[in-house]
Amino acid sequence: MDVAPLAVAVPLLAAGLLTAIATRVNRWFAEVVAVAATLAVVTFCAILLVRTTSGAEVYWFGGWEMHRGIAVGVSFAVDAFGAGLATLCSVLMVAALVLMWRYRETDPPHFQTLMLLFLSGMVGFCLSGDLFNMFVFFELMSVAAFALAGYKIDEDEAVEGSLNFAVTNTIGSFLILTGIALVYGRTGALNLAQISEALPNGPSDGLLVVAFCLLAAGFFVKAAVVPFHFWLADAYAVAPTPVCLLFAGAMSELGIYAVGRIWFDGFADALAVHADGLRAVLVIAGCLTALVGGVMCVLQDHIKRLLAFATIAYVGLFLIGLALLTTDGIAGAAVYIVADGLGKAALFGAAGIVQHRRRSVSQRRLRCYGPGLPFTGALWVVGALSFAALPPFGTFLGKSLLEEGLVKEGYGWVIAVLIVTSALTAGAVLRAAGGIFLGWGAGGPRKATEEETSPEEEGAPERTPAVLFIPTVLLAMGALAIGLVPGLVEAFEGAAERFADGSSYVATVLRGADAPAIEAAPSYSAPMSAYVYSALTLAGALLVAALGLFGYRIQGSIAGAVTRVGQRVVAPMRALHSGHIGDYVAWLVAGVALLGGSFAIALQ
Repeated sequence: MDVAPLAVAVPLLAAGLLTAIATRVNRWFAEVVAVAATLAVVTFCAILLVRTTSGAEVYWFGGWEMHRGIAVGVSFAVDAFGAGLATLCSVLMVAALVLMWRYRETDPPHFQTLMLLFLSGMVGFCLSGDLFNMFVFFELMSVAAFALAGYKIDEDEAVEGSLNFAVTNTIGSFLILTGIALVYGRTGALNLAQISEALPNGPSDGLLVVAFCLLAAGFFVKAAVVPFHFWLADAYAVAPTPVCLLFAGAMSELGIYAVGRIWFDGFADALAVHADGLRAVLVIAGCLTALVGGVMCVLQDHIKRLLAFATIAYVGLFLIGLALLTTDGIAGAAVYIVADGLGKAALFGAAGIVQHRRRSVSQRRLRCYGPGLPFTGALWVVGALSFAALPPFGTFLGKSLLEEGLVKEGYGWVIAVLIVTSALTAGAVLRAAGGIFLGWGAGGPRKATEEETSPEEEGAPERTPAVLFIPTVLLAMGALAIGLVPGLVEAFEGAAERFADGSSYVATVLRGADAPAIEAAPSYSAPMSAYVYSALTLAGALLVAALGLFGYRIQGSIAGAVTRVGQRVVAPMRALHSGHIGDYVAWLVAGVALLGGSFAIALQ
């Protein structure tokens, strides 16, 4: 049975059904249909994941298969990474829909319809083997995301955040579409496998470099790579908590996946001689993204903005893994994406509980409540430890693989960036834990915006609804379980080897060849250096948290000088995140020019 098209068709049909009978649908029916459709998608994606462990699976829509080496129709070319990412997206969607059961502003069935369209776009994007259809599915996902981010239309902040999101990402879409047009003009093909076979037959000239640059820049906008990242915090801060869970856990990661996919399955053979130059450019971009996200994370009072900048920081780490263009780097990034996605989703779930119980997301205001919410606090700390990449969390294994890959490729110095980024993000989350759940630190009432104080969930704030607490617990347990499942790292390494093998992908799609057997990877054991780096990360995180909570007590000329220097460093970074769409577009244009110049130097 071909289940790949069903994974996209089921949520689309469910969304169409809810829209067709919108005037007769009550909330209970809309929620049951949405959850049932999503559980079906989880099942289909899990089946695909099992079936693709030994190679890619190709489905041609309408039976329009290859003819004389030409892709006449549209295909899904599903590998283990695509199926795995689609499974992660659908699992997070189940958690988001359950969290949404008590969401007070749900207008059935419109909210559920948008969520199903969002899911369909994400899954279709992960499974597609056609470059233009990847664009179509990403746009379906993006349009639904714009509406979901600004769903609380009566709040000015929601409208502004959604507008910033929509404008910047639409420009990114134009970049992608232009890149696709250039590739099609050169190859006459849109199927990735056919593109991969056609590009080496032509010149490796400026057109090819510009096409890859435009595609990469467009997907970097979607992923929020610096300096294309400004929209993300504004959107996450105002989006409903169930939507934030999806945005942080899966959406940005899809942009990184897309760049890897178009490189290995499209451009790698044509630009193989320039791989070292591309590696250097992407590593630097990843380091910049990780450090900017980490520093901005520490500066936040709004806990959703804090988690938003943590998302940007980890996008940088994922990009570093992809930038290595090796099995270790790709496998490490993949493990990191799954474990971190579950951990961030759990933190957003905990943030939703805090907002429900305390009617605020400002750390300064939340400190006034003093100690409380011990179980939610425990979940929050679990998320912080996942950020710190401590064993046995899955993030520890992902970070360990990345560290090994960096040393092998001569980028050992980047390990310091990984440690600093993890320490900053984990320290910011631990600082928030001390203030919110223990009442530590300096704080007090301040003027708050409407979106910081308005409750999202129905019911009295004196208790935590089960539909908020249970999914959050399961997500936190999932982040921990990723590091405990035997043989999981070896499975990721095998999938990474197949993902990076573009020639095998082309043979499977164009000629129906079976994927070559891959020698089983030896049992993975993290080296002692990984534990040392993990201890350094934890020490750094505790220092960041302690300074954030009790630094105001430090007096003296040295402390004052350090404070003044720190303020001078971070003030420009704060100013850059102005919230003005014109500023964001200007930085987007500058980023495209910078990336294009870097690619022109590296790939020529």
